[in-house]
Amino acid sequence: MADVTDIVEEKETGAGLRRMLLLAGLLVGAAAGGFASTYLGFWSPADIIAAGEEKSAEEGGYAEEFVDLPQIVLTLSGSEMRMIVMTIKVETDSTHRAEVEHLTPRLLDSFNSFLSDVDPSAFERRGILDIIRNELATRAVYVLGKSAFTDLLITEFRIQ
Repeated sequence: MADVTDIVEEKETGAGLRRMLLLAGLLVGAAAGGFASTYLGFWSPADIIAAGEEKSAEEGGYAEEFVDLPQIVLTLSGSEMRMIVMTIKVETDSTHRAEVEHLTPRLLDSFNSFLSDVDPSAFERRGILDIIRNELATRAVYVLGKSAFTDLLITEFRIQ
């Protein structure tokens, strides 16, 4: 008479073998698809390696510059007379500096419109500076474009 454990062991080894064969088949299929797509000229590993080398050469020649924006002074709404004072610098490269300086009024307009809509009680919360930086960076990308904008630095932030 057969033991129950022998039957369970036989079923487990058969299922494990099927899984391994399925995995091996998928790996062989993926390798064959990669070879075929390379052989037919859809992509080339040499092009990918060369693009990576070009990108690192470009990064070496990157000259970052900081464009100072005029100080933002904004009165907060509410019963208390409080003001926000912010000084911001936009990080860009030397080729886009003139564009950032030209679009400074649009940047200030988008920054002021966001800051005036922030609830005054939000400035009491922890982490508000990170939220403001992220929101202002989003607006800077919208105004300047992704190629002209690298980063946004808040050099002064006061609530008086």
